[in-house]
Formats: sequence, structure tokens, C-alpha cells
Amino acid sequence: MPKQPAFPGLRDAMKKKQTRRELFLLEMDAVVPWGRLLSLIAPHYPKAGPKGGRPPMPLETMLRVYFRNRPITTAVRFP
Repeated sequence: MPKQPAFPGLRDAMKKKQTRRELFLLEMDAVVPWGRLLSLIAPHYPKAGPKGGRPPMPLETMLRVYFRNRPITTAVRFP
């Protein structure tokens, strides 16, 4: 019968390593001022119309997808 781990060992066994994606998203949350960006873009972002149709994607979701897919070129300036 296998030996049951003690409580301190169980906590270490349950901890998983953070992926590069998780680390990137945490860093992006710390660096990007989401509230300011949302307040600037929200008045110009399309709203659901009275005629119906396809509703627009939520603004915060759209911004996060855009920033995640956009290559970081503003940090590197070439002469």
C-alpha cells in the first residue's frame, strides 16, 4: 500500500507550475491600464442596435484578444 503524503507534502504535490501563457497574462494585467483604455474606447465602440442582428463582442474581451495577438513593437525602436 502506498504511503499517504503528509499535509505539507500534499500542498507541494498539488501546486502546478505556471505556464508561460499564465505568466504573460499576469504581466499584461499589471502593465496595461485596462480601466483607462475601456473608458476611452467605450463611447466609440458599437452597441447592439434596435434592429437586432449579431451583438458585438464585449469591449474588454476584444481589447484583451487584440493586445495578446499584437506583436510588441513599440518597445523596440530601430534607428
